[in-house]
Amino acid sequence: MPEDKLSKIISLCRRRGFIFGGSEVYGGLSSIWDYGPLGAIVKKRIKDIWWNEYVEKRDDIVGLDSAIIMHQDVFIASGHLEGFVDFLIDCPQCKKRERLDKLEKVDDTTYRCSNCGFHIDSSKYKPRKFNLMLKTNISATEDQPQIAYLRPETAQGIFTNFINVINTTHKKLPFGIAQIGKAFRNEVTGGNFIFRMKEFDQMEIEYFTKPEDAGKFYHWWVEDRYNFYIDKIGIKKENLRLREHSKEELAHYARACTDVEYNFPFGWSELEGIADRGDYDLTRHSQVSKKDFSYFDDQRSKRFIPYVIEPSAGVDRTFFAVICDAYTEEVVKGKVRVVLKIHPRLAPYKVAVFPLLKNKSQLVELAKKIFYGVKDKMFAVYDDTAAIGKLYRRQDEIGTPFCITVDVETLNDKKVTVRDRDSMIQQRVEIDRAYEYVMDKLELT
Repeated sequence: MPEDKLSKIISLCRRRGFIFGGSEVYGGLSSIWDYGPLGAIVKKRIKDIWWNEYVEKRDDIVGLDSAIIMHQDVFIASGHLEGFVDFLIDCPQCKKRERLDKLEKVDDTTYRCSNCGFHIDSSKYKPRKFNLMLKTNISATEDQPQIAYLRPETAQGIFTNFINVINTTHKKLPFGIAQIGKAFRNEVTGGNFIFRMKEFDQMEIEYFTKPEDAGKFYHWWVEDRYNFYIDKIGIKKENLRLREHSKEELAHYARACTDVEYNFPFGWSELEGIADRGDYDLTRHSQVSKKDFSYFDDQRSKRFIPYVIEPSAGVDRTFFAVICDAYTEEVVKGKVRVVLKIHPRLAPYKVAVFPLLKNKSQLVELAKKIFYGVKDKMFAVYDDTAAIGKLYRRQDEIGTPFCITVDVETLNDKKVTVRDRDSMIQQRVEIDRAYEYVMDKLELT
């Protein structure tokens, strides 16, 4: 059952140190989550793969790390202060508060409550406008506030730095600016674990082109980003799809938009949006700031505002999709085995090393020696806190591709047992070849 799978995934993430509730010891906060030791590693790996693919490997995209707190005029220009809102309505029957656009429409003014089914008359129970941005006072005093906002997307920091990047890098169209960073939205209707959060990480590229080339690059980025999740992140193709927005769905700044969607336990939902933003953002910042955001084309001796193609991905949603995609239950000898079949390049640890018996000092000493030798070359973990069966199950649940066990025979034949996570096949390998063997299997050489 999908919802049953979701509850199992949440339990696994909390039990194994991937995700914790934010401020949990004080009762927690709605839609706020912390990444534990293993979650932090996987999250970093996702960001590193993206950054390497789009910044380090390419010469047409540069990186940026702009401020989280931004001037309120930025959001006057972008339209966020006026238009970044949800319309919320309270069900008079069950008191649940929901977004109006997410409810089933019965007729022109009536909506069906998703919780109790009550027909809510919006002409009688008026929807309320709710701005999603989080504001803060950056003044030294309360009586003379200077209002600023936590950015609701990383994109605006890229747009406001467009002139700086052009002047310092001398890039020519087409080129992109990439950024990974925090964004904040005061989501009232959170839920579905880390799918919708108030504080989250984005991976965004603003790819600037000539207006006549925008359509070509839009389609290129849609295809590239779809394939990224399959080829680089290891998500199953059957769990991904592309969905193009209708004209009625488009944001105020978009000329076109396509979502990469993943089949989460609660249904198909957005993983990433690729938007053709036209010249909206640079034009608006030019108008409000009174600065020139145009680009000079040497070949045509002409100034114009570039168009922008924006692939905007959520780190947290990508993390969530990776865990959902990898979560597997298998029946082995009449018992359910839970294994996280995560792609090796994302696995928190590539290999785990154990002594078969922790009360045998020779085994412990040799296991630790092997561990420290392997750890110099790849991310590894040592564990001797349980019986071997429990140790294997623990590593299965966190997605460790291989386990190396030092047993009594090792002292005589100088071989260790290497166990494969997915097949559970065990192979005896010489100690001196253990690292090379694992590397060959991981295909990381």
